[in-house]
Amino acid sequence: MLNGDAWIPSVGQGNERWFLVHTRARSERKAENNLRAQGFRTYLPRIRKTIRHARRLTTVHAPAFPRYLFVALDLGRDRWSSVSSTVGVCFLVSCNDRPVPVPVGIVETMIRQSNNDLTRFDANLMVGENVRILSGPFADFVGSLERLDDAGRVCVLLELMGTAVPVETHRSVLAPAA
Repeated sequence: MLNGDAWIPSVGQGNERWFLVHTRARSERKAENNLRAQGFRTYLPRIRKTIRHARRLTTVHAPAFPRYLFVALDLGRDRWSSVSSTVGVCFLVSCNDRPVPVPVGIVETMIRQSNNDLTRFDANLMVGENVRILSGPFADFVGSLERLDDAGRVCVLLELMGTAVPVETHRSVLAPAA
């Protein structure tokens, strides 16, 4: 999988693990670029998101987790303390002054599900489960997945004004609701 112009290997070789970086507001790209300039490997999951402004709908590639990105570190080899002083970074998520690694498999799964610089969260959707609509006129609504077809179209039942309303959309704009 490509992220920008750098290949992101699966981490776990040796003592290298993925860690979570908390960034300044709307500075995920800046932090990612500055960390890469220092030689760190990063992963910033992005999703397609619809933004409403001045009666216009615009679709953009936005961070899946605003103000967060992932960095691959070997705590014994890398100067991980420099991550927190990087421009665009607030801090490296830590406990007792030691960075806390992300559980193995989470970031790797997101990387595998990435496609064209976008992370897809719709791979394991099942009929009947609750899903969140990520973009479009019903962005951030949660409903029950009613129907899936092979072409990628889905029907989601949304609870609006006291009744279940079927909404049809593409599966790429859905994610499992937490």
